[in-house]
Amino acid sequence: MQDTSATRPLVVGIDVGGTKTHLRAHAGDDTVADHVRPSAGWRPHDPVAAASWLAALVADALPPGTRPDALAVGGHACETPRQCAQIRAALRAHLDAPALVVGDAELLVPAAGLERGVGLVAGTGSVAVGRLADGSPVQVGGWGAVLGDEGGAAGLVREAARALWAAHDRGEAPDALAGLLTEAFAVAEVPALGDALESATDISATWGRHAPVVFAAAEAGSALARDVIAEAGRALAGLVERLAARGLVVDDVVVAGSTVLAQPPLYTAFTDALARSVPSARPQPLRVAPVVGAVALARSIL
Repeated sequence: MQDTSATRPLVVGIDVGGTKTHLRAHAGDDTVADHVRPSAGWRPHDPVAAASWLAALVADALPPGTRPDALAVGGHACETPRQCAQIRAALRAHLDAPALVVGDAELLVPAAGLERGVGLVAGTGSVAVGRLADGSPVQVGGWGAVLGDEGGAAGLVREAARALWAAHDRGEAPDALAGLLTEAFAVAEVPALGDALESATDISATWGRHAPVVFAAAEAGSALARDVIAEAGRALAGLVERLAARGLVVDDVVVAGSTVLAQPPLYTAFTDALARSVPSARPQPLRVAPVVGAVALARSIL
């Protein structure tokens, strides 16, 4: 393949998600690389290891002899500006080019073609991000399946189990949610769900993959499941409300994530709750891959 970056700047955008990583490189309007691989080995809390992992990914994905003129990365679990800056600094040992590292949710607003707004992700977990007027990033949510991530897949399963335990304590007969969730975790009865959830070695992934059960139970008539979904929608709206309370402009809310976009009842619960709590907010589902936002950020630092 011809080295198109010799005459036109080569920009590389990378979206490092929790399970897969998407790299896209452009020279002008031409796509030089479009590469998807598992995110195994991504260690964002070790800046040197993270930078080495990114550099190896770039070297593997780009044509031989090409180097990026600008690189932007949206990294899963890059939770603070300090952490992102450390990865960016470590990249200097590998790449002689401008680089930018942000949390992966920060890719949503530029991917939607917007200059400002809120990015909200509800996949396995949940998080919302935006920027203050001075450009400082603000993140709310994203605290993991054990303590947070309300509205994400793992959080939905956790709250479904809690609802079932409460119903059991009230002496209520098991409903569709009880039957489907105990079947999903291969246990005989509701009380046994506790041990099944706690014994998971990868809590977010193990809990999260059973989230479709909650929606199936709601469709089958479970009032408990419907309440769990409604509360998840309110929790997601609450993330946007929290950003607004901290002084961020939240007029545009770009929504992404494998859970909220794949499950219309959750998206509707979120938008209904948002209309009540932040009437000025305009939610919109992201219609392109988040890596588009990483490419846009890379172009912005040329």
